[in-house]
Amino acid sequence: MLTHASERMKNKRYNQKGDIPFMNKIILVGRLTRNPEICYAQQSDTAIARYTLAVDRLVKREGEPQADFLRCVAFGRTAEFAERYLQKGTKIAVTGRLQTGSYTNRDGQKVYTTDVVIESQEFCESKAASSNTAQNSFADNTFMADGQDEAQYQYFN
Repeated sequence: MLTHASERMKNKRYNQKGDIPFMNKIILVGRLTRNPEICYAQQSDTAIARYTLAVDRLVKREGEPQADFLRCVAFGRTAEFAERYLQKGTKIAVTGRLQTGSYTNRDGQKVYTTDVVIESQEFCESKAASSNTAQNSFADNTFMADGQDEAQYQYFN
């Protein structure tokens, strides 16, 4: 059923022209490559958690990485949750948005960054399953060891 543009504008999902607005939404499932790093904002004492999520690629080609390593940042209660409950090897699902930025490094070069700003995160497996998977994966090196493959990325500004 077609509706008049004024009716559609009442619904906040539409802009003034009645079109659906652009959307920046990302959903990922992967494992933490290391424990989250936590800091607190100086002025507001807001918790900030940073971690990297290894997300397997569906198509694996010889000579290419088998996973993408995505930098994630969480704020407030979401960051406190990460600090309390997440650790290296934990399999989680996250929703958030992509955010790009840049900064000048110590060598005077401009560095461009892309981060996933986390809106929500949840466990994808039980604590027991996560513990068993992490132990087995780390023991036989099927899950990346510290510094393997992700060393090429600069994680924190």
